[in-house]
Amino acid sequence: MRLYVNIDHVATLREARRTDEPDPVRAAVFAELGGADGITVHLREDRRHVQDRDVRLLMETARTGINLEVAAASEVVELACAWRPLQVTLVPEKREEVTTEGGLGLATSDQLAPVRAALKRLAEVGVRTSLFIDPYEDAIRASLDLGADAVELHTGEYANTRGAERLEQVARLSDAASLGQKLGMTVHAGHGLTYENVGPVAGIPEIEELNIGHSIVSRSVITGMEAAVREMAEILRRARAGR
Repeated sequence: MRLYVNIDHVATLREARRTDEPDPVRAAVFAELGGADGITVHLREDRRHVQDRDVRLLMETARTGINLEVAAASEVVELACAWRPLQVTLVPEKREEVTTEGGLGLATSDQLAPVRAALKRLAEVGVRTSLFIDPYEDAIRASLDLGADAVELHTGEYANTRGAERLEQVARLSDAASLGQKLGMTVHAGHGLTYENVGPVAGIPEIEELNIGHSIVSRSVITGMEAAVREMAEILRRARAGR
């Protein structure tokens, strides 16, 4: 099981003040020191959080692999081709959404065409590809037909359920992961996973990689607060002491 840490929300915090901190690239360094197997970052078309500069620096400094999430749109796909990260995951985007909600639509020719074109372009430069999809058989088979190397199963519905319904969602994810593996695809999963709910998903043997961001960033704000305050208080104390 590989853990890829999504650092988008570090950039969200930075962009709230339009300043230079916290730096998502520095956050990636600490994530790797903490044991992350890779870094996930979503370059949105509207650049609401992660900026081009962030991806360029991550490509230069990260010691693990970069999973770059982009829409199947020519501008960001061409940037991905230029940067050549370890993997590009194609995801849906809506300007009005807070975060990505739901997997790619792969049911009609209009939905398939841009995804097929993006996959073809990325394959031409040797970039491994993945599609962010809902855990349904049709979506998995469509991903295979399109030529994606991997699928990332959307776990949002699982994360939003409780009790018996959650068990049903685990079974659905397990069935989808099993089918993906049988078809020769690598299976990833992510969205809405937290310290409290990740266990059952991590227990599905066919899922090789989890992408987790918001919960880890949220926990780091709390668990690192004491050390950050102590450091600032020490600077103030030394300044008053003339040191």
